[in-house]
Amino acid sequence: MLIALVFFGPKTPWGWVGIVPLVTGLAGFCPAYALFGIRTCKLPKP
Repeated sequence: MLIALVFFGPKTPWGWVGIVPLVTGLAGFCPAYALFGIRTCKLPKP
């Protein structure tokens, strides 16, 4: 819905916010997680 705001409807910066989760999901990598050192994937025990 947010991405649609970029092309249809009011041209606001909020429309570009929708691209962030889209790119993160497609890439499988979240730069914010790396920046803050967050890990949601459990590491296997040795």
